[in-house]
Amino acid sequence: MRVYNTLTRKKEELVPLTPGEVKIYACGPTVYNFIHIGNARPLCVFDTLRRYLEFRGYSVRFVQNFTDIDDKIIRRANEEGTDYKTVAETYIREFWTDAKGLNFREATVHPKATENIDEIEAIIATLLKKGYAYAVENGDVYFSPGKFKEYGKLSHQPLEDLEAGARINIGELKKEPMDFALWKGAKPGEPAWDAPWGKGRPGWHIECSAMARRYLGETIDIHCGGQDLIFPHHENEIAQSECCNGVPFARYWMHNGYINVDNVKMSKSLGNFFTVRDVAQEYGYEPIRYLMLSSQYRSPINYSVDIIEQCRASLERLYTCRDSIDFALQSAGDEEPENAAEVRGQLEARKAQFIAAMDDDLNTADGLAAVFELVRDINVSVLPSGSKALLEEAAALFDTLATDVLGLVYNRKKETLDDRVAARIEARQAARAAKNWAEADRIRDELKAEGIVLEDTPQGVKWHRV
Repeated sequence: MRVYNTLTRKKEELVPLTPGEVKIYACGPTVYNFIHIGNARPLCVFDTLRRYLEFRGYSVRFVQNFTDIDDKIIRRANEEGTDYKTVAETYIREFWTDAKGLNFREATVHPKATENIDEIEAIIATLLKKGYAYAVENGDVYFSPGKFKEYGKLSHQPLEDLEAGARINIGELKKEPMDFALWKGAKPGEPAWDAPWGKGRPGWHIECSAMARRYLGETIDIHCGGQDLIFPHHENEIAQSECCNGVPFARYWMHNGYINVDNVKMSKSLGNFFTVRDVAQEYGYEPIRYLMLSSQYRSPINYSVDIIEQCRASLERLYTCRDSIDFALQSAGDEEPENAAEVRGQLEARKAQFIAAMDDDLNTADGLAAVFELVRDINVSVLPSGSKALLEEAAALFDTLATDVLGLVYNRKKETLDDRVAARIEARQAARAAKNWAEADRIRDELKAEGIVLEDTPQGVKWHRV
């Protein structure tokens, strides 16, 4: 597999540090509000990365954090007249409602910043000892990017250019505009922890360095997140981690593109801001996941009502195909058609097509195209065969690619009919066999009025509820 490495700006073969094992750190949400559709993209994309690597035989240790102490959380707590813990715990619960709705698989570990204060303090102590950081009289501790010669290597900007946009805000005691906070001295009414340099709380950037080191080690295979995190968050993570540990922090950096709304970048100030919960209440969660995988992850995605409706229609095609396989299996036999070998060749070709797409920097758009070509092959070659073996092989491949790897088609429900309705469907079939079309139509219309729609297919009559 080859992935685009933001650090080197080129596609590289993925070679894990430990053969057969991939360690991934994904930046998680700051839990002060419901997640928005921009947050949904890295959730779905890097969940799919993990699923695909496991499909390819790797053991994956996947860590995604919760930032549960932050200026935004404290501000929200003050607005609501509560405390930071209540806010964080509330929105972690809400996160899981949305994440499970999106079929996001729980990470190996979901650490919280406040559970890793000792690790954070240990890294800060090392940076102070090595001279990369300094403490000031109000209890703040700052990191000096100017002392790290490679600062800017992820965002590909020289320090001088980055310094041009930096400033020292009122109340800050840092020496240089580019210096960033590792520790924020205690302020009245804010939560604080004891540290050798004074009571306070961690800065945002140091949290991820600490959690990545604790749960994955000093050097990890893949660090991923949204494109907006490249600078300053990920740039600062690299600086503080590599200055502390003396080894490379992450070997591959993967960043997903932005979400646009009606071709305009999503922004609260523009009023085109949507939470996952709001969209899901209108259209369901699965079309959101489909949308996030419908483009190659580094490309921008456009969200609109028309596009989300197209995603629902595409999902319907997938569900219809999978349900058709189950229906055909009810009457399938052991006899195989003369072209069985050719059909199996088609299935293998679709699997190879899917792997080639996903091996090329996790190209889920082309991966989906392979799945839809598999759907066409199933409809044209597998369903008419009536072969139990071919149907089962097609079902297994469909489930592996569409559900296990892409995480789609996860809301299938096995519906059953009561004996009375089943008897009426059999009576209609008997009427059709006797060419009593009026009676057959009468039963069909009665069932439709009760919310049961019948569809006559070459494999027999199918039904679904409306």
